[in-house]
Amino acid sequence: MIEYALNYCLAMARPKSEDKRNAILAAAIQVIAELGASAPTAKIAQRAGVAEGTLFTYFSTKDELFNQLYLEIKTEMHEAMLSTYPRDAALKERARHIFTGYVAWGVRHPAKRKTIAQLGVSERVTAESRAEGMRMFAEFGALLDESIAAGALRDLPQQFVASIMAALADTTMEFVGREPERAQRYTDSGFEAFWNAITH
Repeated sequence: MIEYALNYCLAMARPKSEDKRNAILAAAIQVIAELGASAPTAKIAQRAGVAEGTLFTYFSTKDELFNQLYLEIKTEMHEAMLSTYPRDAALKERARHIFTGYVAWGVRHPAKRKTIAQLGVSERVTAESRAEGMRMFAEFGALLDESIAAGALRDLPQQFVASIMAALADTTMEFVGREPERAQRYTDSGFEAFWNAITH
């Protein structure tokens, strides 16, 4: 009898809406960008136009929401940076492709850029999610290793070099955002600064 009642309830349950799930994720991006990883789920639900209980229908915990959001943004970044990665091109051109792809993505999505930065230092994002994010960017890691090998930074860890690139890319994004008419010049100059830093 209990099993029958349970199956009946499951059969009668309303199917989840992809639009509603996307609205919750979009709201989380905006709220985390504004308030950081301490953003309350009530605020996210309010911004999404749903009850807080509805949010937990789609994401059982705040941690689940944040981890899924982290991986979705990472997937989008991967698409922007590596979907058309020219694997047979010269090293510098491959590095330029990744740098310019990241800058273009960040300029288009400033709230997502702020959110991934917040989630990147949040204890709510699990080691498993971080590892999955790293696996997505294995080609980027290989490119950094190849770039570092013959350059002035060859004795330094990959993460240090990646942080230099991120800092120069972030600076480039800020200037492109202020003066979009000079986007190409700022992007080219930002990349050259990065390239010169790691190869000379």
